[in-house]
Amino acid sequence: MEYGMMGDLLENRLGLDLVETGKGVGAEVRGMDLRTLDDQQFADLHQAWLDNLVLLVRDQSLSDADLIAFSRRFGDLDLAPIQETGRRFVEGLPELYVVSNVVEGGVPIGSLGNGEAVWHTDMSYVEVPPQASALYALEVPPTGGNTSFIDMYAVYEALPDDLKARIAGRRVKHDGTYNSGGFLRQGVTPSDDPREAPGSLHPLVYTHPETGRPALYLGRRRNAYIDGLDLAESEALLDELWDHVDGDRFGWSHHWRKGDLVLWDNRCTMHRRDAFDPAARRVMHRTQIKGTGRPA
Repeated sequence: MEYGMMGDLLENRLGLDLVETGKGVGAEVRGMDLRTLDDQQFADLHQAWLDNLVLLVRDQSLSDADLIAFSRRFGDLDLAPIQETGRRFVEGLPELYVVSNVVEGGVPIGSLGNGEAVWHTDMSYVEVPPQASALYALEVPPTGGNTSFIDMYAVYEALPDDLKARIAGRRVKHDGTYNSGGFLRQGVTPSDDPREAPGSLHPLVYTHPETGRPALYLGRRRNAYIDGLDLAESEALLDELWDHVDGDRFGWSHHWRKGDLVLWDNRCTMHRRDAFDPAARRVMHRTQIKGTGRPA
């Protein structure tokens, strides 16, 4: 991880030992136990999250109950989505989603396997997407499986003025046919026509409800469709927008360690995952904080 030089300044302002990545998105919070935050520490953490879009807290020892309790401080939690196998994985903990390639007794213990997960925004295909996701590492492969994040405020700001004008007021369908690992969602019949695919329409330019800043809200490329255009026009405009999704310019890649907790803002970021060795084990538990309303 590459760090910037803003740690002292941010520590004075927020009361946190906070070190930016130097990539324009993301910061590490050091020396914090997420099980024992007082109200002021949580308020500082919340502000640091809004400022940096993604927070990393290392060396945590969280039970599933601890992860859920920490996540609930941000708001109500979504139930974990039904997996491609048609089940939820943690009995008695419906908020907990397992991301894993591990198979036990011929049955996957989680979802998304070991392949690449393409750029996406979590569950943007629903009418009220989650505002945040928290992902906690229980087992990690020795190499691969890195998660990259991209600042969608910055992507929007960098668009040419004529392109901003062309997308103003437009809505895009966020497809619900496939998950980020490319697996067909349970109970969905695939279609090659994105106009017929399941999903929700959201504004292409989304105003963050807490910061008031505009962000490009793409979700994912596959089966997306810009409402009101013919299919060829939609495909061409989406391709033009996705050409500006540059992880090297606007993003940061995180190499996981056991005990890492990463919290990201789904309203102004996208993320992706590198593939990793299928023989290696990767086990992550995720919660998602409910959105407060439809994107606008």
